[in-house]
Amino acid sequence: MCEELKTAKGRTGRREDYELSPPRMIHILSHVMKRSSGLPQEVEGLTPMQGHVLKYILIMTMQKELYQRDIEEEFLIRRPTATGILQLLEKNGFIRRENVSKDARLKRIVPTERAEELRPMILEKIKAQNEKLVEGIPKEQLDCCMAVLGQMLRNLLSMDDKNDTDKNSRRT
Repeated sequence: MCEELKTAKGRTGRREDYELSPPRMIHILSHVMKRSSGLPQEVEGLTPMQGHVLKYILIMTMQKELYQRDIEEEFLIRRPTATGILQLLEKNGFIRRENVSKDARLKRIVPTERAEELRPMILEKIKAQNEKLVEGIPKEQLDCCMAVLGQMLRNLLSMDDKNDTDKNSRRT
C-alpha cells in the first residue's frame, strides 16, 4: 500500500484496517474541498449548491454568456432543479435573467452588482485552493490522476446513459 494512502487513512480517524476505495476517497476529498471553498460569511441564506452555482456564474460570465442549460450541464442537474436554484439566487439579489434578442425563449444569466463584489475574493480562494490541492504532486502524476478521474466519470456517465435507455425501453 502506498504511503499516501496510509497517511490518508490515519487522518480520517478510521480503523487501521479500513480500506479507502476510490469512491470513498473522492467523497472525502470533495467534502473537504466544499468545506474549505465556501462563499464568505456575508452571503447568508444560500445552500452549498446555490453557492457553487453562484461561483460558477461569476467565473463563467467573465468568459461567455451563460444560460440555464449551461448550469444544468455543468452540475449534471435537471431543469426543475436548476430553475429552483436560479430563482432563489435571483430572489436573493445575486443574479438577474435578461431576455435574449436572438431567441425569446432564452434568458441570459447576469450577476448583479452584489454578486460582482464577491468575484475577486472568490477567484482568490479558488486559486489558493487549487494551488494547495496540487502542491508537491509532480506533473506526470497529476496528468495520470486527471486521466483516471476522467475515465471514472465517463464510466459512470455511460452507466447513467444505459439506465436511462433501459427505463425508456420499458415504457414503450
